[in-house]
Amino acid sequence: MKLRFTKMHGAGNDFVVLDATRHPMSLTPEQLRRVADRRFGVGCDQVLVIEGSPAPGVDFGYRIFNADGSEVEQCGNGSRCFVRYVVDKGLTDKRTIRVQTVNALLELRLQDDGRVTVDMGAPVFALEDIPFDAAGATPRLENGFELWPLELGDGITADVAVLSMGNPHAVQRVQDVDHAPVGIVGPLVEAHERFPRKVNAGFLQVLSRSEVKLRVFERGSGETLACGTGACAAVVAGIRLGWLDPVVEVHARGGDLRIEWTGMVPGGEGLGAHVYMTGPAQTVFEGEIEL
Repeated sequence: MKLRFTKMHGAGNDFVVLDATRHPMSLTPEQLRRVADRRFGVGCDQVLVIEGSPAPGVDFGYRIFNADGSEVEQCGNGSRCFVRYVVDKGLTDKRTIRVQTVNALLELRLQDDGRVTVDMGAPVFALEDIPFDAAGATPRLENGFELWPLELGDGITADVAVLSMGNPHAVQRVQDVDHAPVGIVGPLVEAHERFPRKVNAGFLQVLSRSEVKLRVFERGSGETLACGTGACAAVVAGIRLGWLDPVVEVHARGGDLRIEWTGMVPGGEGLGAHVYMTGPAQTVFEGEIEL
């Protein structure tokens, strides 16, 4: 089978985008791993499949697969590439697009400067919905928000804030993210038994109340150059913990993202306020692969 694809990236988080709007597409986990393989395939962090409208009032469907072939719920950087793809390919002439993922309805907006703003929805803090198993654990409160201790073995402990942005995240603060042991600690957090569906492990360095640096070890993909939902989760956690203001510039290794959340602003919408992410999306090349 020959498969047409478009290679894209959002702040260095790279994707293979497949158009299934005209014909249904069903790839096996083995085929998805082949596409994502950086030596024997195209190479990417995630494979994005664009589908036709699943319901009235929704413009497109959207499925996301990690490099290991597993399907996931959400991908912020991928959603920005999604918008650029459907606009550039003439699949829509709208500037604001409603997209259905496996567990959420997103509203995406193409800006005049080419960047894309995504309404990422409200963060989820209920432990059973993340999901996170807190049985027997005692959190440390900071600014009224929980930091949960994770025993990682070999004397390693991480205090993490846990929440979901459509997918689960565990965020820990570090002094110097460039020298943080992401490759060692990341896999231990990702597979920790308290996260029954695994978790994305974020490493957050606070530069000021409006600027941070971030690295994320993503479940099923390893460390990526940027993680949109990870940036949202890290900023929301930082705001709840009292470290950050409502608008934050996030410096990932592959580029910058602007995250806005007013959940702690007096008189605002409260913890149910939506998170907004703005960042770049670029096409790299197009091609065809035989599977």
